Amino acid sequence: MTMLSHLVESVQQLGKASWGPMLGYTAELHNQSIHPARPPFPYPWEDIGPGYCYGPAFGHWDLIHQVLDVLAYEPEHARQQILNTLAVQSESGQLPGTIWMPRAGDPTRQAAKWNLKITHPPVWPIAVQDYVDLFGDDGLVARLYEPLVRQIHWFEANRRAQPQGFYYTDILTFDWESGIDEGVRFRDVQPGPFACVDATSHLYGLYATAEDWSARLGTAAGIFGPKAKALQTFIQDHLFSEETGFFHDIWSVDHPERRPLALEGMWPLVVGAAREDQAQRAIDENLLNPDRFFTQHPVSTVAVTDPHFELRMWRGPTWNSMTLWAARGCLRYSRTDAARLLLERALDAAAEQFDRTGTIWEFYHPHGDHPAGLLRKPQTPYNTPCRDYLGHNPLIAMARLYAQIDGA
Repeated sequence: MTMLSHLVESVQQLGKASWGPMLGYTAELHNQSIHPARPPFPYPWEDIGPGYCYGPAFGHWDLIHQVLDVLAYEPEHARQQILNTLAVQSESGQLPGTIWMPRAGDPTRQAAKWNLKITHPPVWPIAVQDYVDLFGDDGLVARLYEPLVRQIHWFEANRRAQPQGFYYTDILTFDWESGIDEGVRFRDVQPGPFACVDATSHLYGLYATAEDWSARLGTAAGIFGPKAKALQTFIQDHLFSEETGFFHDIWSVDHPERRPLALEGMWPLVVGAAREDQAQRAIDENLLNPDRFFTQHPVSTVAVTDPHFELRMWRGPTWNSMTLWAARGCLRYSRTDAARLLLERALDAAAEQFDRTGTIWEFYHPHGDHPAGLLRKPQTPYNTPCRDYLGHNPLIAMARLYAQIDGA
């Protein structure tokens, strides 16, 4: 069994002393979540966390947050998890969302299974690029370039919006392909293949990465750059609201009556698709605005003054993974001050809850109250946040990024 001993040894002195017990616990949770290699995975695989109510499961969306969490300290384990992720890619290029692994005593879970109707946000190339930036390219880019291109082709064939951009099937079937279960953006929306701000931003990221990798490899250079530029222009010209200073889906950006302030509007910053002035407005008027997303435990998933805000799962509570993405978006636009504020406040709040409860929660109360008071999915048996949940808690990566900013 893989043991992440270097991770456990390294995190105790990372960032503030008050974060140490929480970070050490997070490192131990990673160790508890590793299983021996078994089909469909060629390497030992890490699940979402021992407390996940539907576990054991391997999640493409969650798993990349876990990869980012351990990458700097356990590069071989991180590399293996990326390769496990691509091991289940279909010939068409689709990557499934969550992979449900066998569960003792459950006759419906005797073998690994996944839903081929949906995918999840394609953020795995970001983890690959982080690996290459930290440790150099040991052939990983050449190995994964073709899977990247196949995934792009799958999105182009299956998720292209009309007249431009890309969508997730949340707008058609409400099956939460975006990873934002029961999100507020799709309430009272006319179903159709309309451009989603997150899907369109994620595809911009895929195009930009494919262009970079193709130039690095001397393969098909120049094909993906124009596609990235076209999407960037579309995002800047059609998905940004001058009224809110934030990005929105195409069907709501010019319609205040159906335009929630949902955190998914940060994705153009994360992938670098926003104009400089747009990014600065998004940061100052939204991410750092206490009347919007800058809560006691930032960042809330819906602006606190928005009428759609609820203390329920993705409708208001804080997910630390989203705080990490928001901080990375700030850093793309040279806002180290904003990234530091977001990371420090979130880690302080998460550490306070760890000291109070002794666990890592699936999501957190944006106002700093006990996470058990939040709703998860009232229509299911699991209506409170899961405990010992790693999939959206890259706390070690957050603390490391904070330390890098603080030491710069």
